[in-house]
Amino acid sequence: MWKGAISFGLVNIPVRLFAATGKKDVKFRHLHEVCRTPIQYRKTCPHCEQEVTSEEIVKGYEYERGRFVVINERELEQLPAHIPGETERSIAILDFIRQEELDPIYYDRSYYLGPGETGEKAFRLLYRAMAEEGMVAIARLVLRSRQALAVIRCYGETLALETMFYPDEIRSLKEMPSWNSQIEIGEKEIKMARELVGQLTTTFDPSKYNNRYRRALLEIIEAKIAGKEVVEAPAAPRAEVVDLVDALKASLAATGDGEGKTRKTGEGKKVGSI
Repeated sequence: MWKGAISFGLVNIPVRLFAATGKKDVKFRHLHEVCRTPIQYRKTCPHCEQEVTSEEIVKGYEYERGRFVVINERELEQLPAHIPGETERSIAILDFIRQEELDPIYYDRSYYLGPGETGEKAFRLLYRAMAEEGMVAIARLVLRSRQALAVIRCYGETLALETMFYPDEIRSLKEMPSWNSQIEIGEKEIKMARELVGQLTTTFDPSKYNNRYRRALLEIIEAKIAGKEVVEAPAAPRAEVVDLVDALKASLAATGDGEGKTRKTGEGKKVGSI
């Protein structure tokens, strides 16, 4: 999905970026209960009481309730998407840190990194150096026209890139409701809790975990399909084809009496027949 290069110091490593995850939620469409037709969602202006086209929509930032500043596309295009000296196809390594220093709360979305053409040796060298030192790299890149912070880490036999939240995007614990974290716990209770944790401790096997809700929902859907409990949306009515002659007659009728006579408009001009 993306080709570029990892850069640190004077080293540039051609790389390719691949999506590492994909949601598998079961998606529903909303149907009209009466006729089972998919519902349409239209953009309307409540003030003008009319449907609005995409060409009529602008971006507005609501800085106070009901008060906006409008930002146009040209202003957005002029924003610096990347730092001078870096390209839009560059993953610039800023720092190397120990992996245990980075809390997972900063992780956002996951991607795989693979070497680009002629980049296999340099890619493997970076992988080995990071793995043997137990390091991850904090990096900056432009993804989908936006600047993003990321961490590069060893994953299996390749590198993974996780986009990160910026520090000011991590909500403070002070926003949490207060509770008594200093409540006293007896030694016997602690011992029993530790024993329970020990009994449930095992090695991580991701294949053990599955989405039971999604599996049960798919079973219901498959059973309904097998049992022919299927509904088909009725064909949408065709738009009425208006004959050109009829349209002209209707226009004449709206401006005159339909027999070629004229009438006066509000501006005093005469409107005649064709």
